[in-house]
Amino acid sequence: MTASATQLGWLLEQLLVRTPRARHALLLSGDGLKICHTAGLSADSADQLAAIAAGMQSLSHGASVEFGDARGGVRQSMTEFYGGILFIVEAGVGTHIAVVAAEDADAGLVGFQMRELVEQLGEHLAAAPRVTATAPRVTSTAPRVSGASVS
Repeated sequence: MTASATQLGWLLEQLLVRTPRARHALLLSGDGLKICHTAGLSADSADQLAAIAAGMQSLSHGASVEFGDARGGVRQSMTEFYGGILFIVEAGVGTHIAVVAAEDADAGLVGFQMRELVEQLGEHLAAAPRVTATAPRVTSTAPRVSGASVS
């Protein structure tokens, strides 16, 4: 990631300030790991929200592949539940922003503020894919036979 978690956390806090009735904001990786979050979320709640948001994006992606135009992308998701609304938008390569707002929040305004933040800072909100350790390449120790051909 190119911007520090502290800087991104400040930007998420400013998102809440500009968005009436928004309660929490979280930046997460595509695989559900929290990157940073606003102060109103405990570490455990942020982990739980990150897992929920990643799961919802994964389900939405599946619907997009099956019923969309076959590109398999999800720009945003919104879920209304008793007591609130959860918004999730694609933030950059491999990242999403999730916002929890009160149930009477202006959904259009929340979505607009989130998209505006993403458009301004999209290149700074990318999370590189995690690389797993690979086994070392095994090279053959068999002797080479010159002039022989294998058919």
